[in-house]
Amino acid sequence: MANLVQRLKHAVTWRAQLSSRRLRHFGLNRHCPFCAATVRAFVPEGQEHQVLFDLEVVGGGRRDDVVCPVCGAFDRERLVYLFLNNRGLVEGPMRIMHVAPEAKLGAWLRRRAQGGYLSADLMSTAVDENFDLQAIPHPDASFDAVIVNHVLEHIGDDAKAMRECQRVLKPGGWAILQVPIALKLEHTIEDPSETDPAARQRRFGQDDHIRIYTQGDYVARLQRAGFEVEQFRWTEERAAYGGAENRYGLLEKEVLFFCRKPTAQAPDKSPA
Repeated sequence: MANLVQRLKHAVTWRAQLSSRRLRHFGLNRHCPFCAATVRAFVPEGQEHQVLFDLEVVGGGRRDDVVCPVCGAFDRERLVYLFLNNRGLVEGPMRIMHVAPEAKLGAWLRRRAQGGYLSADLMSTAVDENFDLQAIPHPDASFDAVIVNHVLEHIGDDAKAMRECQRVLKPGGWAILQVPIALKLEHTIEDPSETDPAARQRRFGQDDHIRIYTQGDYVARLQRAGFEVEQFRWTEERAAYGGAENRYGLLEKEVLFFCRKPTAQAPDKSPA
């Protein structure tokens, strides 16, 4: 009984705080698809390291219109949510693996997947399982979908992690694998051997990053791992993604990498 009372008190307090934030930030410029709040603006967020601006890294660097001030949802999870919802990709019982899960997107997926949602992370205690993406402890063809956003730029052997994501997908299954992308860079830069946080920050824009991808190279890496890759630009379907006024506060230059595992699997030509 005491636990139930405590949970009820927490729920009442949370709802009161939510209502207070809705009133405090109310406006007509932005709309959050998770909490349905209409606000003046989303909150700025991100790193301010020079390399992110010099290389015009999409998904990196400090920027406006990132975090919903009411529920805390990020721009990248708003984009993934809208994409999945608009395409009807999460329907009925599904097994979904969500690595380094965004809170609001994860809560929505858990409800929609009807018991088949698995959250995972290397170290966080707020997930269902802890494991290294380079060695996923699940059999082949275990999941209908895999979502991994802004993780691969941290991982030493990203090719192995990509192959693992592909391996655990069922034939015909899909994955969304987002990373920061540099627009002013000819080739991906990386150095997994770099361990000094200050050097990583200076070279890659964050003290736990070991690479910055270019778009063409990133797609090629995904394809070598066995994925079919669609490069989706939400700006080509603006009406469904906030219109000309960008009401959902999405990154104008962000590309969503939608990957599928072929139903007939080709031989793996990537290096062991």
